[in-house]
Amino acid sequence: MSETHTTVAPDTPVFPPGRYGRRREPGRRRPLLLALVVAVVLALLGLGAAKLYTQYGDPDYQGEMISYTGITDSRVVVDFRVTVPPGGSATCLLRARSHDGAEVGHVEATVTAAPGQRHVRTTREVPTTARPFIGEVLRCRPAG
Repeated sequence: MSETHTTVAPDTPVFPPGRYGRRREPGRRRPLLLALVVAVVLALLGLGAAKLYTQYGDPDYQGEMISYTGITDSRVVVDFRVTVPPGGSATCLLRARSHDGAEVGHVEATVTAAPGQRHVRTTREVPTTARPFIGEVLRCRPAG
């Protein structure tokens, strides 16, 4: 039977001296190395996301709101500009909202650029179910 000191808790296992080798010292932490690895991983993920966006994203289709006019109880007229690939077409979703923010109407508008042109400016009427407060361009995507 081995002897124990009175300072050792009764639940703590007691190992015979010299039998199991020496206990390891707590390892030295390397926060700089960890930070460097995390930074490299984040940079690689960011580069991968940028490459995939340029490869599969639709950066050529952008809708820009110019104005909204002709507000009545049943419609709003939206004037907007769309950037498309040269001579391309786009389908844009236009929306009308009431003063409290509720959607009161929407319409999809397809626009086509003239050959060699990238910008199309057009006006569309958005029919509504109640008096609108604002008209807006939500998004544009390739026509099809």
